[in-house]
Amino acid sequence: MKLSIRIILILFFSLSLTTAFAQHDEKHAEKEEFNTSEFILDHVGDAYDWHIATFGDFHLSIPLPVILYSKNSGVNIFISSKFHHGHEAYKGFEIAQEGDYKGKIIEQSTGKRPFLDLSITKLVMSLFISLTLILIIFLSVAKAYKKRPDKAPKGLQSLIEPLIIFVRDDIAKSSIGEKKYEKFLPFLLTIFFFIFINNLLGLIPIFPGGANLTGNIAITAVLALATFVITTINGNKNYWRHIFWAPGVPWWLKVPVPLMPFVEVLGVFTKPLILAVRLFANISGGHMVILGFFSLIFVFQNMYGAGVAYGTGVFTLVFTVFMTFLELLVAFIQAYVFTLLSAIYFGMAIEEHH
Repeated sequence: MKLSIRIILILFFSLSLTTAFAQHDEKHAEKEEFNTSEFILDHVGDAYDWHIATFGDFHLSIPLPVILYSKNSGVNIFISSKFHHGHEAYKGFEIAQEGDYKGKIIEQSTGKRPFLDLSITKLVMSLFISLTLILIIFLSVAKAYKKRPDKAPKGLQSLIEPLIIFVRDDIAKSSIGEKKYEKFLPFLLTIFFFIFINNLLGLIPIFPGGANLTGNIAITAVLALATFVITTINGNKNYWRHIFWAPGVPWWLKVPVPLMPFVEVLGVFTKPLILAVRLFANISGGHMVILGFFSLIFVFQNMYGAGVAYGTGVFTLVFTVFMTFLELLVAFIQAYVFTLLSAIYFGMAIEEHH
């Protein structure tokens, strides 16, 4: 009963926000036409502040540190609020509103990026938050195991232990083998919980959630690169022999024109690339679908008025709730798939000759 009341309150609150945004957009329709692609890309992209909410012309956001090194002015450290949401310049720097560097800090004098940008952006801050959360979770669970050895788990232990056993038994052991899986288990557990927790944080619409961290190609590329490095370093003689001189392949595919070795070597690099693109595309795609349907409120409001926006808002709200529950499943599946494929690559690298 309490859960049903909470769901009704959430739906009512969300519908109220939808109506408020539609009315706000109606007041400003003559000034600026709604841009769907810009709306979606702004929400899934990175930023120099953490936007919380907009109330009319007032923007509530958390400013983040800007750290720049310019060949002209040296090191510059200040808070992103100095830009006033990107509409003003500060110390010769500004946030580009158009062009190739749109959304990035550029130097006014050159119109180009500074030599080095080490700013704590929204995605970087989200990374720090998720890493801190992971450390808190696992340090507290480890402490609980030390205090209560050989006893049934309780509290947070009972939530985390089934996931750890799942990764160990259904991913690591089955893909790598019982003899050598322990060597790779720490990495597999790390990437599984890192992806899973960040996927969940991305579904929370308010701070500290809402950042599209695992939907950023740079993050997924680093995770895939780690898998690639571990696979390459641990590859045994049998693994490399199958790549450069695959058994059972006719000699004329390996000697005159090394077609099969070329295909196998290409596969070494395409496997981690597929890992990175799959995670990036699935997480970003889910967010874009939700935002695309949400933008229909403003599109129909501009075209047909506030009355149609109300009806569209109800439909969008119902669909958004459905997609959010679906994204909860996707959050787990994508963490599972990335970890499973990494374990399979490790197993292939250390497999002995039969």
